[in-house]
Parts: sequence; structure tokens; C-alpha cells
Amino acid sequence: MRHFSLFAAAIGLALCSTVAWTAVPATPAAASVVLHGREFTVEVATTPAEQAHGLMDRTSMPLDHGMLFVFPDSSPRTFWMKHTLIPLDMLFFDTNRRLVSIQADAKPCRSDPCALYPSRVPARYVLELNAGTAARLGLRDGDAITFSAGISGAQ
Repeated sequence: MRHFSLFAAAIGLALCSTVAWTAVPATPAAASVVLHGREFTVEVATTPAEQAHGLMDRTSMPLDHGMLFVFPDSSPRTFWMKHTLIPLDMLFFDTNRRLVSIQADAKPCRSDPCALYPSRVPARYVLELNAGTAARLGLRDGDAITFSAGISGAQ
């Protein structure tokens, strides 16, 4: 009976750890982008799960870091800040990797209703950086972004 109890406990622990492990989204792959002469280390969100989770629950982010969302096509994009704890600049880029829209200083939102932050025109890529970065770099529509090799889904 003692062996059965130990076996049952081990199976229970294994199941619990598997459930906990699968409930937490994996951290997206890291890469880098260059924007206005400045390099940023970015997490690349290519799957719907990575994109839905985004930068939620982060309490801080280094100034030279961000998250790059890579979509399969160029479409109107709308983001929100639910469960995002730090203010962000959202930079929308077209298929040619040209800046087409900026949503500066998007505010954290802990509960509904949360503000929506749309692109002005269709976008394929969205780069989230710490709030104030777009102004500090003097970013303007038409500025180009360069991706490091190996960013999945980028053409």
C-alpha cells in the first residue's frame, strides 16, 4: 500500500507540474532590431498566444528592449493595454518595414474598459517600446526598421 501511495503522489505531482507548465506562455524568441540608428533587443511574438500575452504583467523593461509582433499580412491593427503594467509606445510598420503610425505613451490598464490603440493604416509589424522612446528618438512616419537575421515570419 505504501508503494501505491508513493506512486499516486508522484503521478499527482507530475500532473500538477505539467498543468502549471502548460498554463504559462513560453517566452518568445529574442532578436534585435535597429530603428533610427539605435539597436533594441526584442522578444518576437509570432503566434496568436504570444501576441495575446504580449508584455502583460511586466513590472519593468530595460530601455533598450521591446517586443516585436510579426503578423502574416498587413491589416489594420488595434492593441490594448489590459494587464500591461508599464506605459508603452506602439510603433506600427508596413510590409516594407516603414513606420506608418505611432501610438505614444499608451497607459497601463488593470480592468475594463481599456483604451484601444489602433494603427492609422494597415500594418504588418508592431514594435512596443518603453513610453517616450519614439519622442526621444524623433521618430516620424516613413522611418525604416531593420531586423536581425532569423526573425521568424519576417520577409
